[in-house]
Amino acid sequence: MTRPMRDFTQGELDWQPWLAPVDLDAATDAQRAALKITPSNRAVGAYSLVLAHDPEALEHRSPLYNAIMFGAKGLPRAERELGVVVASHINGCAYCASVHAKRFTELTKAPEVMRRIQQDGVQTVLEPRQNAIVDYAAKLTRDPAGITPADAASLRAQGLSDLDILDLTHAVAMFAWANRLMQTLGEATTPAREGNPL
Repeated sequence: MTRPMRDFTQGELDWQPWLAPVDLDAATDAQRAALKITPSNRAVGAYSLVLAHDPEALEHRSPLYNAIMFGAKGLPRAERELGVVVASHINGCAYCASVHAKRFTELTKAPEVMRRIQQDGVQTVLEPRQNAIVDYAAKLTRDPAGITPADAASLRAQGLSDLDILDLTHAVAMFAWANRLMQTLGEATTPAREGNPL
């Protein structure tokens, strides 16, 4: 059963940490070194600054995340994002679902896919290749030990190679961890908008 989700199709949510982020002005050399490699080369955000409390882990986490989500070859980026949205939706991580739904829509120009997932859940009917990806990501998220060769066969039937399937598996697995960590360290919040203060 999935948890109720916020509307993640209208833009990114904010994320509020419960643990004080590292103050860059007071950061150690190890923390500064770990923060040089940030996911997607964006500005250092609160999440990375919280993770910097464990600089050794962050130093390994960020390059791994970048390799899984932004690899130049293999499964198209949008399809990695689709798998991540499914995992985040099932895991109840509104923030990750919001961010990656937005990225999927930017890459595909197909906002109706995310609207349908938000409205009907991961059982919604999409085009066959998308459905195969959604079904695989959902099963891997809910029952990783239950994955069988038949699950890969349905992806191969839609044109995914073994390496594409590995890329999808890595993306979903990364977010099995990331969703839980993000929800442990803070919570999604709705950004304040002009005329609609929080």
